[in-house]
Amino acid sequence: MKLSRSMAFIGFASISVAAMICADLSAPRPDPWVMMQAMASGIMSPDFSVLPGLLYATALTLAFAFAGVSLGALIGLFLAPFYRLAIIRALCVSLRAVHELFWALVLLNLTGLSPLTGVLSIGLPYAGIFAKVFAEYLEETDPSPIRALPQGLSPVTQLIWMRLPQCVPQIRSYLLYRLECGIRSSAVLGFIGLPTLGFQLESSFKQAHYDQAVVVLALFFALILPMRYWMRWRLVPLFWIASVVILAQITVPPMGGGAVWRFIHDIVPAPMRTDAQWSSWLSKIFIEQAAPGVWSTIIMSQVALAVATVFAALAFPMIVPRVAGRIGALLGHGVLVMIRSTPEYMLAFILLQWLGPSMLPAILALAVHNGAIVAHLLGRHAHDIRLRHDAPRGLTLWGWELMPRLAGNFWALCLYRWEIILRESAIMGMLGLGTLGFYIQKNVQELRLDRVVMLLIVSILLTWVVDTLSRGLRQKMRIGDGLKIEGGRGKR
Repeated sequence: MKLSRSMAFIGFASISVAAMICADLSAPRPDPWVMMQAMASGIMSPDFSVLPGLLYATALTLAFAFAGVSLGALIGLFLAPFYRLAIIRALCVSLRAVHELFWALVLLNLTGLSPLTGVLSIGLPYAGIFAKVFAEYLEETDPSPIRALPQGLSPVTQLIWMRLPQCVPQIRSYLLYRLECGIRSSAVLGFIGLPTLGFQLESSFKQAHYDQAVVVLALFFALILPMRYWMRWRLVPLFWIASVVILAQITVPPMGGGAVWRFIHDIVPAPMRTDAQWSSWLSKIFIEQAAPGVWSTIIMSQVALAVATVFAALAFPMIVPRVAGRIGALLGHGVLVMIRSTPEYMLAFILLQWLGPSMLPAILALAVHNGAIVAHLLGRHAHDIRLRHDAPRGLTLWGWELMPRLAGNFWALCLYRWEIILRESAIMGMLGLGTLGFYIQKNVQELRLDRVVMLLIVSILLTWVVDTLSRGLRQKMRIGDGLKIEGGRGKR
């Protein structure tokens, strides 16, 4: 049964309005003009004296990204041929459903503030993502070379010599994109104590040193924006060796003996190792924590998705020359790249200083980041549309030609980002908001790892439900077939 786009839009708008009514968008806040003045003063007079000290944090940000992405790619490549198996697919879905910051919070109890914590926090969820994408690449390979081979060759031989070589261009492209994501993830890990650029940014803001914070941000953008120019495949071995050397030099605080056994002991449900009652334990987790956390996560993600949809629809013409002009398209492209290169968590942290502790900073951060990604991808699709020689220009072209013809891709991209926005909404609780991340961090601080595990399972199930619903809506609306989203032909 096909679902019409008009009915889908009405349902989406109705749910978004209801979510906006339920969202907590007001909270006591500092005077925004005073904050803006202080931040503007820092922007106008940056303190470059801190730059030498930030270079080490920059190197660590790169090192964590290279090591984590490499680990994820290797594990993903190993799992990709078996992705059709239900158990492997479930494992990969679970790995990528848990955000890097959640992995870091859990691993801190096992490996401490060590390089291994940062590398695994990036590598584990990325392994699930890589496995899915690489499996899609392998399924799309041309089977004709395999038919020409002698009978009896092992599947491993066919994979190495026939199928993988066909995927190399797509794999290289996706690895480059995922490395950019890895750098963002590495920076954000600084907010839980790892010595990356995120740690420096948080420290500068908490001390109101905005002149130093702007230097940290400038260094981050100088690292990530020109990445496609400084990243050369022949230098990858050198980058990887340098990353290992740099990470090996980090001084690791002692964890004490028996960390592994303490971790295993603490993740066992409390009623199984103490006199605690199952009823009170389950009530505490699911009624007092999971239920409000899930509700706030859904509300935040729905409002953020609605705002991102509007932002993307209005922003994608900014990079279409026939709408914005050549200079306007160039400037628009720069703005969208800047926004999508800024991690949502980092952007929400900055907005929180200005707008106060409510859902509003997180919603705006999620909306503009994901909206910029959708707008950038939609603008690329707009370039591929063949127009009549007498087609209009400007807003007329956008409203009467581009938007109607790109409507299917537009809704497919927005639905695709839904699950990602939900996943990111969960971690916004670590900024003090009421989503699942708030309760996960609270239980980590109280060393109640059994509750953490249960809340992470709830987060995984919620992500799986939304991802399944998103795929089902795309199929019913019959949109997004063959849509290029990330890394060539990959869709995730």
